[in-house]
Amino acid sequence: MNTQVVKITDIKSNPNNPRVIKDEKFHKLCESIKAFPKMLELRPIVVNDDMVVLGGNMRLKALRHLGLKEAPIIKASDLTDEQQRQFIIKDNAGFGEWDWDMIANEWDTDELEEWGVDVPVFKMSKDQQGTDTSEYDFENFDQTGFTTIRVVLPDDQAQELIERIDMMKGSKNTSEYIYEHFCN
Repeated sequence: MNTQVVKITDIKSNPNNPRVIKDEKFHKLCESIKAFPKMLELRPIVVNDDMVVLGGNMRLKALRHLGLKEAPIIKASDLTDEQQRQFIIKDNAGFGEWDWDMIANEWDTDELEEWGVDVPVFKMSKDQQGTDTSEYDFENFDQTGFTTIRVVLPDDQAQELIERIDMMKGSKNTSEYIYEHFCN
């Protein structure tokens, strides 16, 4: 499979793409493409023989938004319909996990955020400020063997956490995430 550059107007978005991108993440994607356009050559959009995107729908959306006229693609001509369906899902599945200790010690957080990595922010309440956070044990194992973590956040931060947990469902660490959201 060779990479080729084609007109963006020749590429068709996949109407069956199960992934969406929200405003802030879309903005980050656009910014990352502007800052590092060579990335597109290294990770081209994958299309089938009909030029329908199998992998890279969000990148295509960003390219259109940025007004670019061409994009690198790879044609996956030898895939069956079933393999194409698998590719669409597997290309979007997050199999790995970040090593947050390494991230914290060896990478610049601002730079990572510029590159589109969602770096978690842990904020202490005024009651906790000035205390040694290493004394806190956030993991408690309940009778089912699941880890229970109780976090109290403002509604907007709680919603963001719920969305991130929803994205993590199916992770190899647990088969189920249980969370509660209490509003005042």
